[in-house]
Amino acid sequence: MNHELTKGIFRDNPIFVLLLGLCPALGVSSMVVNALGMGAGVIFVLLGSNIFVSLLKNFIPPKVRIPSYIVIIASFVTIVEMVMEAFMPSLFASLGVFVPLIVVNCIILGRAEAFASRNTLKNSVLDALGMGIGFTLGLSLIALVREFFGSGSITLFPVGNFDGVIRIPVLNNFPARILALAAGALLVMGLLKAFFNWLTDRKERVRI
Repeated sequence: MNHELTKGIFRDNPIFVLLLGLCPALGVSSMVVNALGMGAGVIFVLLGSNIFVSLLKNFIPPKVRIPSYIVIIASFVTIVEMVMEAFMPSLFASLGVFVPLIVVNCIILGRAEAFASRNTLKNSVLDALGMGIGFTLGLSLIALVREFFGSGSITLFPVGNFDGVIRIPVLNNFPARILALAAGALLVMGLLKAFFNWLTDRKERVRI
């Protein structure tokens, strides 16, 4: 598999390795459906902004480089807002201010400046997909742990007669409420970060 695609998922995961985009990681990770919705929005904006920045990098004057990138990113964020509000109003309301805040997400501006502005269109697309998928997986993992233990349920998108909520026996009646609160987001993220650091250190020792 292409290195540019996999690095954002594993080696340079935005949440657990680069520690970027932590506001939505902590703010919207109370439910899995919110994490998936935010992740999809970030992937779309990352992909669109990387494509346009890569295509226009030789035409944008250096003095207005960053403002130009922000305009490009804001345009794609506006599309996400309008589509989400029109077709997924409940998700849009649940994500709240975190949708427009995608504009200032460090992952997106960072990839535009550090990667898309210096690389080919193909590599920029792969970089956007890898970073977006890595962000979504990290965010979803935090949300899964928090909702599973903190609410005793897993909330997905409703389909047909399925209301979108999977209720966990026992935990549904005796959840660890602290994990559903803001402090729970920090706790879960810290524990997952420590776990992945341990895995990385273990692999390094095995190689030695």
